[in-house]
Amino acid sequence: MTGPVLTVVRPEWVDHYGHMNMGFYLVVFDMATDQLWPSLGLGPALHAEGFGTFAAETWVNYVREVREGMPLTATNEVLAFDGKRLICLHRLYHATEGWLAAENEVLYLCMDLGIRRVGLWPPATLDRFAAVCTGNPPLRLALKRRG
Repeated sequence: MTGPVLTVVRPEWVDHYGHMNMGFYLVVFDMATDQLWPSLGLGPALHAEGFGTFAAETWVNYVREVREGMPLTATNEVLAFDGKRLICLHRLYHATEGWLAAENEVLYLCMDLGIRRVGLWPPATLDRFAAVCTGNPPLRLALKRRG
């Protein structure tokens, strides 16, 4: 997988082992989320309707270390959704060599920003989710709590 550079591993992200510290993977995955949101009508478009997205749960699989200066790219996939929830999978790759560095699965909630509680996705948003949802099963997370 090669693609447009999302970011480059910054010196301040590197720990004493010489690779990107685990916390900064989430920073980069959040950048990947920002890439995905416009195509789903999320972000500013959803805010204009009084709603937002909050991450409720996240899972990261660290596959291969990345080091300072390495260019990174990401892919995004909508795996599942319902009236209040959305599960996406982000994959982080070395942008020029193409190898997988990490995966991040996230459960997002639709939040009614007026009352700061979970709300229902607007119908047009659900339509956009349906149009791009791959139907691939989530790797670790679920739309509803288990047990």
